[in-house]
Amino acid sequence: MFCMASQNCALFLDVDGTLLDIAPTPATVRVPANLTRSLDAVAASLDGALALVSGRLIDDLDRLFRPLRLPSAGLHGAEIRRSARGDIEYLDCAPIAPALREAINGIVEAHRGVRLEDKGHALALHYRARPAAGPLLGQALRRLIAECGDGLSLLQGKMVLEVRDLRHSKASAVSAFMAVQPFAGRRPIFLGDDRTDEDGFTAVENKGGLALPVGRTHDSLREPAFASPSEVRDWLQELPDRLRAGL
Repeated sequence: MFCMASQNCALFLDVDGTLLDIAPTPATVRVPANLTRSLDAVAASLDGALALVSGRLIDDLDRLFRPLRLPSAGLHGAEIRRSARGDIEYLDCAPIAPALREAINGIVEAHRGVRLEDKGHALALHYRARPAAGPLLGQALRRLIAECGDGLSLLQGKMVLEVRDLRHSKASAVSAFMAVQPFAGRRPIFLGDDRTDEDGFTAVENKGGLALPVGRTHDSLREPAFASPSEVRDWLQELPDRLRAGL
């Protein structure tokens, strides 16, 4: 298991599939009782240089980890809270036109078992209950975006396809954090489990940091640093003691 010996690091954590075990739906994930305490302790050990970087809304992250409040990026970087006590910044996003939204609703209705998650500035189609539908969904969404999705792009993750603003990514989130204290000047480390985390991986590597995949990320040549979210949680629980000991 990976060991982080230096306190002069900034830690960026994906949530679903990295901190939390994947559930049938985003609403049914379970947060282990000691995880919030572990995150709080690690954040304190790093002088606050720990941020959640997720496809979820920041409000949803706050609900999951209440009462803990961390620097966070939501909607793959489209919204950001640069400090634990700061306000959420909602960045400019390309609108999802009513015609596009209606067409996507029609696609969902045509594929039993596919579920639409409306995030406002992004639409996610979850097909975990219908894995075979993935290629057809991807083709249909790419066609619609080309026709009436100006400024939008398609992001593919584990059993999910997300239509969102192409300007925002986990890379842009990392860059935003690294421009402010307490992240600035530290070595960035990013943990993620999915191809949606590849931008974050590349961003920290370009800044001299480390990409630490959880499990084997699809199409990635990087070797996993952790086998599962449970390994990540164990590592986080031990990390404050290791940092104090310089191990």
